[in-house]
Amino acid sequence: MIDATDRRILSATQGGLPLVPAPYGEVAGWLGLKESEVIARFERMMKEGIVRRIAIAPNHYALGMIANGMSVWDVDDAHAETLGEKVGALDFVSHSYLRPRAKGWPYNLFAMIHGPNREAVEAHRGEIADILGDACRERDILYSTRILKKTGMRLKKEG
Repeated sequence: MIDATDRRILSATQGGLPLVPAPYGEVAGWLGLKESEVIARFERMMKEGIVRRIAIAPNHYALGMIANGMSVWDVDDAHAETLGEKVGALDFVSHSYLRPRAKGWPYNLFAMIHGPNREAVEAHRGEIADILGDACRERDILYSTRILKKTGMRLKKEG
């Protein structure tokens, strides 16, 4: 459960941490708190699952990774978690996750692949197929056609 101070910290950082040498100290200064308190509260919220992660989100287009495909895989449920962890650890996969299959959509493993061109992405997709082996029954890929604004959760303002 979060209290009013946690909510203030989350509201102040929902657009991202400041890009300064001591970002938690900067946030603490904004809110009239000690840096150690901000850090401790983030650690607690992460431990409790309120905050899942703190990460950087680079613009892959600006880094030259202009081919981006969400690969989707129908993986045997008995092996999906173990194989999904291997896929998620690949350096060309920015994020991956398991999802329940939906009606008319057989895929349960998703992995976002980035590369400088589609040929590179397809080669990486082949690497994933090799890892999944016979546990994979079907696969496809959905290529990005434009960049969408990515944001994290936004808290509703109180009052």
